[in-house]
Amino acid sequence: MSNIRRQSIISSLIVYFGFALGLLNTYFFTREGSFTPEQYGLINAFIAIANIMFAFANLGMQQVIYKFYPYYKDNLPNNKNDLLSWALLINMTGFVLVVIAGILLKDFVIRKYGTNAPELIKYYYWLFPFGLGLTIFMLLESYAWQEKKSVLTNFLKEAQLRIFTTVLIVLFLEGVITSFDGFIKIYAFIYLLLAAILFAYLLVTKRAFFVFQISRVTQKFYKKIAALAAFMWSGSLIFHIANVFDTLIIAAVVKPNGLAYAGIYSLAQNIASLVQAPQRGVVSAAIQPLSRAWKDKDYEKIKRIYHRSAINQLMFASALFTLIYMNFTDGIATFGLKGSYLQALPAFIFIGLWRIMDMGTGVNSQIIATSVYWRFEIFTGIILLMLALPLNYWLTKSFGITGTAIANLLAFSVYNLIRCLFLWTKLKMQPFHINMLYILLLSFGAYIACYLLFGKMSGIWAITGRSIVFIVLFTAGALYFKLTPDVLPAINGIRNRLGIRKRQ
Repeated sequence: MSNIRRQSIISSLIVYFGFALGLLNTYFFTREGSFTPEQYGLINAFIAIANIMFAFANLGMQQVIYKFYPYYKDNLPNNKNDLLSWALLINMTGFVLVVIAGILLKDFVIRKYGTNAPELIKYYYWLFPFGLGLTIFMLLESYAWQEKKSVLTNFLKEAQLRIFTTVLIVLFLEGVITSFDGFIKIYAFIYLLLAAILFAYLLVTKRAFFVFQISRVTQKFYKKIAALAAFMWSGSLIFHIANVFDTLIIAAVVKPNGLAYAGIYSLAQNIASLVQAPQRGVVSAAIQPLSRAWKDKDYEKIKRIYHRSAINQLMFASALFTLIYMNFTDGIATFGLKGSYLQALPAFIFIGLWRIMDMGTGVNSQIIATSVYWRFEIFTGIILLMLALPLNYWLTKSFGITGTAIANLLAFSVYNLIRCLFLWTKLKMQPFHINMLYILLLSFGAYIACYLLFGKMSGIWAITGRSIVFIVLFTAGALYFKLTPDVLPAINGIRNRLGIRKRQ
């Protein structure tokens, strides 16, 4: 658990550094006099569509790596390990099929988005290099996680990606990139650059090789690999579509300008992503130990990871949600964002509650995906899609972007509940603890204190004061009541690294 804790902490710090850059980029995208809401919406539509391309093109290879990597690692030398080579080849085949489908379906896309989101049609073909880069990077990331390089991949995805974006924004605002047309065309290649960096690292450090001779492990497990890939690809495809369908629905149905409202919704999403930031570090650090624990039948380790991931994630999520919520409106006014972005607050509330619920149920998805019950992925994915698609459409048409956020909260709540019940029924594992209730009460109590102290104040000093008081109260309460068993070990680890000795 200490290795997971260490990697999770480092990765979370990187993620937060990346999110700080992301907030800076969001500020540039949304402030007066820079990008329009339509342009910001287009950038986020690129991300949503690229995720759908990846979902179709990956053909289940990520999950194959998660499940079978320990078998390849234990039975083959590195220079004979053909897992990554075949996975890359299959992914590239899948993406070729995506490109063919995209060309054939262009007229359909024009009919759906031509009136409400014309900019999306204008840059239609530039979506493909963006999607290709994401597809390659996500596969290499899953392999690097198994090589215990989650810190590196988190740096590339969470920090380096945003550094590149910041550079592009600055070049655009300074007139070096003379038009948004040039900006978006360069932006389309940003994931390909990240994938090239990660692939070069894996090759140079001899963690990956081009091996297209079929190994004895592949010969032994190819039937199981094919079955896993087919089932998990279906489940992953359904999950990814459900996860990004909201942005596409907003662009298509919200009048009069769907891309503008997609931009407003994207602000709510991006800020709410701060709530979910620790999950990225926890998931990337937990995948390899979970794969190994299932192989070794170490069920106690799996239970321990499940329980601690839930309580640690809930602690961060509830604190961050409360901290952002009480500064949201003041922040938009203080930092000079366009007034239209105030409409994002209700959406942020429901997206934030969705993130809290998701994190409070721990790494249930990763436990199922690395277990012998991986077929359950497709069952829950179908339920999620059956809920998310109609709810998104109906509630978005009725209530705009707030309805979109409510739809996702409802759909993903049911999705996580089913997973928790499944793990309890099959394995007698559940993530909940009484301390979770205390964490929520602590967040609420610290919020009330800040409201009483700063409720009538506004501006940068009010934001600073509220934030400092909340952080101090929440941190002191978490330490005093020992709400998670990982707080003190983490502090002691930091002390040791800094050479600070505990007082006798």
